[in-house]
Amino acid sequence: MINLSSLFGKSSPPLAGLDISTSGVRLVELADAGRGELRLERYAAEPLPRGAVVDGNIENIDQVSEAVRRVWKKSGTRARLVALGMPPASVITKKIILPAGMSEDQLEVQVESEASQYIPFALDEVSLDFDVIGQAPNSAEDMEVMLAAARREKVEDRVAIAEAAGLTATVMDIESYAARAALDRVAGARPEQIIALFQIGAQATHVSVLQNGETIYEREQPFGGNALTQDIVRAYGLSFEEAESRKKAGDLPENYRADILNPFLESAALEITRAIQFFFTSTPYTRIDQLYLAGGCACLPGLLELIGSRTRIPSSIVAPFEGMSYGPLVREQQLRQEGAAYLVACGLALRRFG
Repeated sequence: MINLSSLFGKSSPPLAGLDISTSGVRLVELADAGRGELRLERYAAEPLPRGAVVDGNIENIDQVSEAVRRVWKKSGTRARLVALGMPPASVITKKIILPAGMSEDQLEVQVESEASQYIPFALDEVSLDFDVIGQAPNSAEDMEVMLAAARREKVEDRVAIAEAAGLTATVMDIESYAARAALDRVAGARPEQIIALFQIGAQATHVSVLQNGETIYEREQPFGGNALTQDIVRAYGLSFEEAESRKKAGDLPENYRADILNPFLESAALEITRAIQFFFTSTPYTRIDQLYLAGGCACLPGLLELIGSRTRIPSSIVAPFEGMSYGPLVREQQLRQEGAAYLVACGLALRRFG
């Protein structure tokens, strides 16, 4: 079994959420503000060199570890314990039904036995964890258990990054689960309401559709913000790094919006519309009640309005820190512009509170 505080387990404070994505690393530290409220103490981000992380795989541990060291120092946090995330594509999850009333040791043995049927690797090559969800539907004598497994080397790469930066990984979560936890906190969940979350990253867009707090559909599409950066590179003869920096700063020629940004927004809206249609045609569902955007591209000017008009679905940009108080080091104006990129890091930081 995985010997971190696990893909599902609880953690001990203080704890920082550390999101390692293709484009950069983001850190969030939350605190208990009392009366059931949370406080955002610190947050920070550091870019990663191209190729350091590819398709969720750590390709250059030294570069990523150095970025983690910088983001930890920049944030000002003293927390040395971190919650990390695994890309959904790197984790196999499966709900299984087992007899109720088993001891922890019996449960571990049974889970390992069941896991061998669903995991296409030798069990000694994987980190395995499980979480008892509760009574099985339609059977009081059985319980429903969520099984999660990831290649051990992929888990160990992330643990090694934390250790190289002087930190200790105590929780390993699934990025889509962390995002869902952060979204649930701000969006709530009306019975039967169907929510679509589009996380637009650098290389891919992760689509999750949720109902009653459960994921009913998940898919990843190869479309992300790097396509816009590459368009800027070709149009203005910049290096990729300079194009990325000037894109974020809005420091581009007057024709940028009409010639470069607007066509990208059209492509993004088309990708999202297609994803929604694919959801409708491949599942029994025929509606989405609310659409949320997250990720580094979510706040591109004009994107939210375009998607809302094309999909005819009420659409919002996720504000993961909504309803929280802020520590003295938090810059609120910057947070309003960048908050949607911190959805996963916020969800990871929430693990501090079980």
